[in-house]
Amino acid sequence: MVKNAMNKPDTIQPATGKLGVLMPGMGAVATTFIAGVEAIKADLGKPIGSLTQMGTIRLGKRTDGTSPLIKDFVPLAALEDLVFGGWDVFEDDVYAAASHAGVLDQKTLDALKEPLSKIKPMKAVFDRNYVKRLEGSHVKQAATKWELAEMAREDIRNFKADNGCDRLVMIWCGSTEIFLTPTAVHDTIETFEQGLKDNDEGIAPSMIYAYAALMEKVPYLNGAPNLSVDMPCMLELADRQGVPVGGKDFKTGQTLMKTILAPGFKTRALGLRGWFSTNILGNRDGEILDDPDSFKTKEESKLGVIEHILQPDLNPDLYGDIYHKVRINYYPPRGDEKEGWDNIDIFGWLGYPMQIKVDFLCRDSILAAPLVLDLVLFTDLAQRSGWKGIQEWLSFYFKSPQTAPGLYPEHDIFIQSMKLKNTLRFLMGADLITHLGQEYYD
Repeated sequence: MVKNAMNKPDTIQPATGKLGVLMPGMGAVATTFIAGVEAIKADLGKPIGSLTQMGTIRLGKRTDGTSPLIKDFVPLAALEDLVFGGWDVFEDDVYAAASHAGVLDQKTLDALKEPLSKIKPMKAVFDRNYVKRLEGSHVKQAATKWELAEMAREDIRNFKADNGCDRLVMIWCGSTEIFLTPTAVHDTIETFEQGLKDNDEGIAPSMIYAYAALMEKVPYLNGAPNLSVDMPCMLELADRQGVPVGGKDFKTGQTLMKTILAPGFKTRALGLRGWFSTNILGNRDGEILDDPDSFKTKEESKLGVIEHILQPDLNPDLYGDIYHKVRINYYPPRGDEKEGWDNIDIFGWLGYPMQIKVDFLCRDSILAAPLVLDLVLFTDLAQRSGWKGIQEWLSFYFKSPQTAPGLYPEHDIFIQSMKLKNTLRFLMGADLITHLGQEYYD
């Protein structure tokens, strides 16, 4: 059984030198993240939405009044030490790609043109069979997937050397691939490597990136619902190489709201009859999810949230017969400004029905960018602490949190937040907080 090393470290390696951030997929999310960090460094904006930069953590009793910023409590890499790179099927530099994505206003991008223009993507590991609505010519060519993996590994080594990086983290910011389930090729490192050489159809490009990262001892995070690092061979490899992994699928708009609202219903023992969710989205992600095979992957990620939070087996009278429907509609005029509609049918005392309507006019990449930053910094911290394997304490950031085999994921955002902060307290040798509060009344 693959085990995680989550013991309190004797020492945490210092966050000195440069931290390279490698992103497969340099579209709206990645360029919004990169441009955002550069904007923050240039004092053109604040890192709103980022716990590592703006969040606080309570230490000790409430009466102590000690709540430092998280970045002042744990030794995180500084924004000034981040170096950005990645791969994409289009050869646009980050300035051009961000301008095309249309998330950030052009005035801000123009002010950052010099640093953004210098960041150019490497040729992508790409196969249109796995992302059918995406085309691009900036791709690697090879006879086998094994050769593609070797090319990606070489890219990682070259990027680290060329940019003078001390450490690296890879985070998938690319498109949603078609729905895949684990097969025999994913069982062990040996079967996976043979599958690479045999061009096994069960090996998607995201898996090739994950394999390349882990082989180079680079932590890997999965920001999409792809089957990527959540399979036995990758967990075995992460354990062998001693690196953290995590995923999957950034928790942004509609699912963020579900993980806020559903715990409230459960806490108050209010029943739920149905939850209908639909989205309109016009960016590249929306176009790709218009393909049924890619949507199936996203649907699986979205549908599990409510069931895991409400636990219908434990509460059959309240949640035993829920109708849950999720739709995503590609609507080009909306661009990156996604709109999520939710109709929620609940019931209360004596079964009397009530309804809640939610219309969330969100900005998908604006919500995702701070998650990328936090995940990179926290995962680098985990690596420097000697932790490896699944980092379940980072579930806060994912729609489908990765857990140990056989362990159900925790989706309640408030429990996830408590777990994250208690993990940081544990790491730094501070007292864990249970919120019991009995000590104030003794």
